[in-house]
Amino acid sequence: MIASSPTPVYLDNAATTRLDPEVLDAMLPLLTEQFGNPSSIHSHGRKVRSAIERARKTVAQLLNTSPAEIFFTSGGTEADNTALMGSIETYGITHAISSPVEHHAVLHTLQHAAKRGLIQLDLVNIGPDGTLDLGHLESLLAQNKSAHPNGSLVSLMHGNNEIGNLLPLEQVGTMCREYKAVFHSDTVQTMGHYRHNLQQLPIDFIVGAAHKFHGPKGVGFLYANGDTKVGRGPIHPFIHGGAQERNQRGGTENVYGIVGLAKALEIAYREMDAHRQHIEGLKRRMIDQLRERFDANDIGPVQFNGASGDVDNSLYTVLNVSLPESDISDMLLFNLDIAKISASGGSACSSGSEIGSHVLAALPGLNPNRGYVRFSFGKYNTADEIDYAVETLAGLYQKEGALK
Repeated sequence: MIASSPTPVYLDNAATTRLDPEVLDAMLPLLTEQFGNPSSIHSHGRKVRSAIERARKTVAQLLNTSPAEIFFTSGGTEADNTALMGSIETYGITHAISSPVEHHAVLHTLQHAAKRGLIQLDLVNIGPDGTLDLGHLESLLAQNKSAHPNGSLVSLMHGNNEIGNLLPLEQVGTMCREYKAVFHSDTVQTMGHYRHNLQQLPIDFIVGAAHKFHGPKGVGFLYANGDTKVGRGPIHPFIHGGAQERNQRGGTENVYGIVGLAKALEIAYREMDAHRQHIEGLKRRMIDQLRERFDANDIGPVQFNGASGDVDNSLYTVLNVSLPESDISDMLLFNLDIAKISASGGSACSSGSEIGSHVLAALPGLNPNRGYVRFSFGKYNTADEIDYAVETLAGLYQKEGALK
């Protein structure tokens, strides 16, 4: 008999996270009494402009960079698009390198540019667990060095949102510098969970989205390296229509979102070590219990996709579970939802789509008949929630007639 959960269990933190109450407190004054337009020169506007610039300074200090290199956006997708399309247009880049397991914010953007004839797009080979072949990356850079005199654009994500694989940013950045390639990384899943020292990291663009680290939705930022972008200068704006963000992004700023983003990142850095220890403990607990429950009841082997099962060498917030072949595989998320457990079958950005996960589809030899669930953990999750989720999942597979 499966125990019932008194409250819903949220294990989809890679999709979005719960707003931290301290963040809400920081945002409320900008939603009420501090209502001026930050572009206005009167006192109401100046007060709000000061709040934006304090937030920018906070983000820059946490990332060890200059405030002049931080640009606020509507989220990670806009930040990715700005970096990619801005680089292609501004620098005349005609060759880009990415991978088949990137977030659609990157992959679809580059595929669109390729379809328009702006670039030649090459994808780095991946291994059975989704690990990128860095030898192949270097060969692509070397092969295209003479054919594309303006250099290549490399876009590879730091932490994969579906299978938890981590990219060695410094190693790839050093390689890109050697070949004078522009290097962009979608760091949405690692921002606020790992420390990024931008004075030491050889990279041109990284991005963040506040709602991935307990901030508000609808706001993010782009870091654009002003010094080491192989001497190319700033990129052209992606959104036109105003002089906001130092002429880089037209439109009135999402002031309360920006303030909330800065506060959320500040909290994330302040409590990062404690939260990582807590969340890693939850991930290990789920891995151990899934193996124990499924093996002990002869349900069948549980596997973990990508590198997500290797806690020490993967994104500690993500666990992608591969479950035995079963008649209930297609209804796993539905049954979990009935049991008040929120999880994902892949990337939450395509929830409701019948296409399925392009990341899992890209993994060689993946069995399409197994059940796949991505659990992703946050600082508000508890050990009891993990126990309930494992008990529920095992119970679903033990029901008579479930197994083939």
